[in-house]
Amino acid sequence: MSSILIVCSANQCRSPIAAALLQRQLDTLSLNENWRVESAGTWAMDGKPADPTMQVVAIEWGIDLSKHRSRSVTAELLADFDLILTVERGQKEALQAEFPAHFGRIHLFTEMVGVRYDIPDPSGQTPEAYRRTVRELDRLIQHGAPRLREMMT
Repeated sequence: MSSILIVCSANQCRSPIAAALLQRQLDTLSLNENWRVESAGTWAMDGKPADPTMQVVAIEWGIDLSKHRSRSVTAELLADFDLILTVERGQKEALQAEFPAHFGRIHLFTEMVGVRYDIPDPSGQTPEAYRRTVRELDRLIQHGAPRLREMMT
């Protein structure tokens, strides 16, 4: 089973929805293997639910985040994943510096489509900002999911 960890800051908004969208896409692609996609945060407080607005927006996409609970990135957690995708460049750099043993497995989420940019955090903004974030994540996944296997090598 291949495994992917998606990392944001608090693990309450971007990474939980990105993980759910990516898991759904990988299941749909039927790549003749099982995938495990989870999320964590660089500054997460363990056990917090997903952002309430993101939960509402996720339902619009057919995704239930009500059972999600945040968790912090640890060396042990990173060791359990084949690929780690961060939503911001600073997170990638911080994880690579703090956990050099996992350096080559840590990539920026947008790198799956061959570009490098941060995915803005919609926390505290309007519901439309959350929707824009979900649309952007979904667009990246639709175009980039087929490249994930090569990112793992």
